[in-house]
Amino acid sequence: MLQESRTRGSATRDALAVKRSWLYVLAALMLMASARRADAQGFISPFLGYNFGGDAGCPQITNCDDKHANYGVAFGALGPIVGFEAEFAHTDDFFGASPTQSTSVLTFMGNFMLAPKIGPIQPYGVGGIGLMRTSIESVGQNEDENQIAWDLGGGLIAFFSAHVGVRGDVRYFHAFQIIDFSRFPNLPIRDKKLDFGRFSFAVVFKF
Repeated sequence: MLQESRTRGSATRDALAVKRSWLYVLAALMLMASARRADAQGFISPFLGYNFGGDAGCPQITNCDDKHANYGVAFGALGPIVGFEAEFAHTDDFFGASPTQSTSVLTFMGNFMLAPKIGPIQPYGVGGIGLMRTSIESVGQNEDENQIAWDLGGGLIAFFSAHVGVRGDVRYFHAFQIIDFSRFPNLPIRDKKLDFGRFSFAVVFKF
């Protein structure tokens, strides 16, 4: 009975965390719609990168031999000074590859962008809030955890034409809540708030 009660409590917390995350992302999307009406241009930006620092396998952004690809897409609206975006990203083997265990981390964030346009380039700072989902599959155990998380970072967009550009981006992600990893002895971490950095390179299409 006690274990069943704990399971129900964990499921309830996960459901509430997901609902709050979607509310935050919905608010960001509404802000993007407002920005679009104020002469901002819509954009979509697929990206590829890798994680570093924090709980990632790479201790730092350079001199790392154990990179794990982080890939996803961002879409939103970008004006001459500010912008907004929603971003989806996924990483396989976040805690390292193992024949008996697989792990992944998914993030879905709604972000505000401060991005002054200077000719063909547009440096920006970005920050927001959303969902961080960790998935672990081990021998006889499967666990998914949904957490509210925030991100903060920045980068530079360089446009080659009115509608196409590239960007480099560095961001830091941090969960608000502690995740219990004690049931998985092969993981390198235990109870903690998951955090990591990400470097990525993207193509930007404005419309």
